[in-house]
Amino acid sequence: MRYLGALLFQAGLISSSLIYGLIMPLLIWPLSHERRYRVLIQWGRFNIWWLRVTCGVRYRVRGLEHVDTSRPHVVMSKHQSAWETLAFVSIFPRQTWVLKRELMRIPLFGWTLAMLNPVPIDRSAGRQALEGLLREGKKRLDQGLWVIVFPEGTRMNPGEKGRYRQGGAQLAARGGYPVLPVALNSGTYWPRRGILRHPGTIEVSVGPPIETQGRSAAEVLALTEDWIESEMAQLEARDEATPREQ
Repeated sequence: MRYLGALLFQAGLISSSLIYGLIMPLLIWPLSHERRYRVLIQWGRFNIWWLRVTCGVRYRVRGLEHVDTSRPHVVMSKHQSAWETLAFVSIFPRQTWVLKRELMRIPLFGWTLAMLNPVPIDRSAGRQALEGLLREGKKRLDQGLWVIVFPEGTRMNPGEKGRYRQGGAQLAARGGYPVLPVALNSGTYWPRRGILRHPGTIEVSVGPPIETQGRSAAEVLALTEDWIESEMAQLEARDEATPREQ
């Protein structure tokens, strides 16, 4: 039954991707960014709902009181699966993402991303990539968008830790915007590889904002990393103590 649910979820994911990646962009391209955003994020919301229906994967957010909608933030989050790229639109205000440039080349998915003004970076470009991130990211923040950054740069398996890169911290410090640290255990229920999804409740923990005024990017990054990894240790300890649903 679990494999059947996973197959049903994949069918819904692919079907909705065709609709939101091919048909919707043709219909909404003349609209403003805000209206495009309102339409296109329904793709993520639908698939999070469909994941719950077909695979029994739910989620719970702690720390929502730290989400201050009066000003943009740089969200620096742990990254374990594709789940957070779908779910964050329902957790945080109007947003865009720092992402690998090659994602923009994926048929349908990349076309939809392009309509949402992401901040694509070319990792092979070195210093130029960082300057592009700082320049374009600040533009998005100044426009009122929240910017989502995965500081480890790629998805990590549960229990793994990558090297935290300074780009997101530099972006926040240069513009004087706060950082919102986020820990989560999505990889326990949506693994990086394979189609199987495990029933249960994903925990998302949002930390207190880290103010950047008067702090260096290195200090901001250290505070962010310390909070995320400390919270991850607690999430993983609870995962080990809680039997996975059958």
